[in-house]
Amino acid sequence: MKIMKKAAFLACLCCTLFSCSNVEKKAGEKLQAAREAFERGDYSEAKIQIDSIKILYPKAFETRREGIGLMQQVELKEQEKTLVYLDSMLQEKQKEVDAIKKNYTFEKDAEYQKIGNYLHPSQVIEKNLHRSYLRFQVDETGVMSMTSIYCGPHNIHHLAVKVTAPDGSFAETPASKDSYETTDLGEKIEKADYKLGEDGNVIAFLNLNKDKNIRVHYLGERSYATVMTPNDRKAVAAVYELAQLLSSITEIKKNMEEANLKIEFVKRKMQERESKKTE
Repeated sequence: MKIMKKAAFLACLCCTLFSCSNVEKKAGEKLQAAREAFERGDYSEAKIQIDSIKILYPKAFETRREGIGLMQQVELKEQEKTLVYLDSMLQEKQKEVDAIKKNYTFEKDAEYQKIGNYLHPSQVIEKNLHRSYLRFQVDETGVMSMTSIYCGPHNIHHLAVKVTAPDGSFAETPASKDSYETTDLGEKIEKADYKLGEDGNVIAFLNLNKDKNIRVHYLGERSYATVMTPNDRKAVAAVYELAQLLSSITEIKKNMEEANLKIEFVKRKMQERESKKTE
């Protein structure tokens, strides 16, 4: 009886050892497939193979540990590849900006401003005194804004504008979050600012209809309307173009910073893993 129990125990032990060995073998095949995918630069496939080891062979502990190391190498290469791509995109966008930047006036008060603004030369303040119009600018990070400026003998207390195309289509800003009024030698001056994205789609509407006569209605306590000049329509299109490029550059730089942070994190984890091996 004792002999039979011992034989049964040995049989179970052999089965367990064989099973463990078989699991590690199958998991090892997945790991090898992941290594091959990694070597040929197919990082997505490598990650899929590594993840499958944990799902299909959760008890293949040794292979899973090796998989963690390989996954770190994959993630490192992915981020390095991303950085190369982003850097090429950054250079391309910067060339586009440099090619057209000379067509704009740059304004920055070094004492009070950390970030300067670009605007169309026709819209510098000196050329537009005593005039009611829409003024467009974009800062160095690509944030575009529009200012509705009113000059007249009486206040209209406006906080929004509505722009209308000849076909009756229109766009209207929400109430401005940044506005003020003043008086200069009896002339009433009002200004209200609207950032792109918080402008009720007015800026995009004007860019889309830059070749059409646009009527501007100032929405306030009193009624006032004017027509955009050809130069003002050119200004919105030109500034909008620059804004798209500058905002792209800002986004690329942000993504590059994130990639660098991920690289630092992965390298730190790899170093920690190596340190544990040598302990």
